[in-house]
Amino acid sequence: MGGQAMQVSRRDAMMLAGAAATAASAAPARALSLPGMIAPDDEEGWARIATLYPTMGPVTQLEHGYWGNMATPVAEAHRAILEKLNRDTSVYARRAMRKDQAVVQARAAQAMGVQPEEIGFCRNAAEGLQALISQFIGVGEGDAILWSDSDYDTSHATMRSLARSRRAVPVMINLPRAPTRDNVIAAYAEAIKATPRLKFVLLTHGTHKSGLVVPVAEIAALAKAAGAMVLVDCAQSFRQRPFLIPDFGADYVVLNFHKWTGAPVGVAGYWIRPGAAALIAPAAAEPDAKPDDVQAKVHQGTLDYAPQLTLPAALDFQEQVLPIPMKLARLQWLRNRWVQPLRGLSGLEIMLGDDPATFGAITSFRIAGHTSTADTIAITDTLFTRYNIMTVHRVGLADGACVRVTPGLFTKATDCDRLVAALKDLVPQIARG
Repeated sequence: MGGQAMQVSRRDAMMLAGAAATAASAAPARALSLPGMIAPDDEEGWARIATLYPTMGPVTQLEHGYWGNMATPVAEAHRAILEKLNRDTSVYARRAMRKDQAVVQARAAQAMGVQPEEIGFCRNAAEGLQALISQFIGVGEGDAILWSDSDYDTSHATMRSLARSRRAVPVMINLPRAPTRDNVIAAYAEAIKATPRLKFVLLTHGTHKSGLVVPVAEIAALAKAAGAMVLVDCAQSFRQRPFLIPDFGADYVVLNFHKWTGAPVGVAGYWIRPGAAALIAPAAAEPDAKPDDVQAKVHQGTLDYAPQLTLPAALDFQEQVLPIPMKLARLQWLRNRWVQPLRGLSGLEIMLGDDPATFGAITSFRIAGHTSTADTIAITDTLFTRYNIMTVHRVGLADGACVRVTPGLFTKATDCDRLVAALKDLVPQIARG
């Protein structure tokens, strides 16, 4: 979308959002028989949802945290856009695509609860986080920046690089091993109070390691009161939990559209609070950009445009078929389906409690004596080869690596039951100490 900011009025944004819906409906797609509201434990109702997605095959897939499947109507819209791009190439790209991109930008902003000129696009949240962190110019020699062990791994490295390049003081805190809303807020409050000249704080709303949902609004308020700018990573929580981007009270927010929004892989976004853009330098390829040009913070160049152009179709499907509260209730019910029968199993550590404010789809576990990276890779390999269950190992927490479990929208109760049976068999065999 280039480096030039688009100035779109609120009235124009609403008109463009309406045009996005029209454009999405024009793409070939199956006629939807909308299921209505479905209770979280209604297996027949959720089986109807599953018919709108591709069949998964023989593996019990419990690793839906990487990216989400496109629903069939979204995949069909994506396919039509790919065909158009392949057929019309630069005739479309140079003569007409900018108008369609404006529609996409307005539709994305509407879903985020912000104005179109306040957002930019990137290929994934890691790219957006890297840009907003490394190009932050509001920190100098002797100032401090703060993040936690639960933040995304590449963000750790980028925060350290920022500290080195600006001769700032890097402060990384470890969140409590048995986290609650109160003790997580307390951990950040203590760190903020103990850190003089704090200028920049990174917070992750839905962590990709343990699955913890961090009360970022409360912590952001503490950081702002201390004089810091706040960046929130909500890649794992956007469209999984009900919120709008301004609810965080942050200055910068990065998110993914290809996880819980169900857009094609390769489309993510970021938001910059009005008045905060000047503290993020433009991308190196955009040296002449205006300070408030949000898209100029990430230079896109030529890329696969189809994921961005498919975004309105994905948002329309989600809003018509999968209201966020219904989606979250189902994902939490599936999480509890495997967690509750295993709670208290000797040798197994379930890493989160049962307060629904602290978890969504993701919860991770550890097996006693197996907290190295190699150990957790071996556990995921065993679950896959012996029990035909897909999970993933995660690293970077201060108290050791873990195995992440993430049900999806069409996960069945019996899929979670297979994991319960597998761990009841495996844990007594290998737990140590």
